Amino acid sequence: MSFSDKMLIEMREFDYFEPKTIDEAVSILEKYQENAKILAGGTDLIVAMQNKKINPKCLVNLKSVQGLNYILYDEKHGLKIGALTTLREIEKSEKIKKWHHILHQVAQKMASPSVRNLATIGGNLCNASPAADMAPPLICLSAKVKIVGPKGGKLIDLENFFTGPGTTILRSDEILLEIQVPPIPPRTAAVYLRHGKRGAAEVAIVGVGVVMSLESSGKCQLARIAIGSAAPTPLRIKEAEEMLIGKVIDEKLIDQVAQVVSEASRPISDVHSSAQYRREMVKLFTKRALKSALIQLKVGG
Repeated sequence: MSFSDKMLIEMREFDYFEPKTIDEAVSILEKYQENAKILAGGTDLIVAMQNKKINPKCLVNLKSVQGLNYILYDEKHGLKIGALTTLREIEKSEKIKKWHHILHQVAQKMASPSVRNLATIGGNLCNASPAADMAPPLICLSAKVKIVGPKGGKLIDLENFFTGPGTTILRSDEILLEIQVPPIPPRTAAVYLRHGKRGAAEVAIVGVGVVMSLESSGKCQLARIAIGSAAPTPLRIKEAEEMLIGKVIDEKLIDQVAQVVSEASRPISDVHSSAQYRREMVKLFTKRALKSALIQLKVGG
């Protein structure tokens, strides 16, 4: 019996289900609606329940549902990650190391090894923390999420998944099944940089993701920029991306783009940092991420 299972037994003041199929899970959620919570890894949910921040009447543990833990890749369709895949499995996956190395790097830096053994990518995204480290790089990689509910399935862009701190577009009777990431084009660099006071164990004060492709002429062909912990949701900065397209990127342009990203951020002041400090860090880490991407592209030829 895992630590999380023991905690659930001690806290048993709710109806508890371990469905064997997705259809069964959806049926339970449809019955309980907003009174139900889904348990994936449990690293956030159980803590919130212990601290009395939430008090669900129903808990639906997905660990017995087969076919939600996988990492698949093919060169035509790209990467598919099941929602119950743990951060540790992402960190260790040879497919991800080879084809989407940025996700390996991000997983490697998240939380502690013991938490990564339990925490799932689906849970990390559905928790919808503005500081979630997986969100900005996945948004930059044009990731989509597959969702299922009583009315069937749908596929949406991850950048449209988050609606606010702790909230997503998921209805109370819907489940996130899969994350899909298209293949990375040739001559493309992907970078994610985070700033936290005590490294991986600390919530990111800011996070900046950049994906960039260059033409053989050196002009920017593709640019994606997303920030975390600097707005109510992970945020893609399209205005800054457009400044890069078709340009040869130099120091002056990087400074201008970083300024636009900073101005587009909507940070708050909290126990971790002031809003003004976050804006300055967004600017600084955008510059660093863009320069790092350029270095990768030059080294890679």
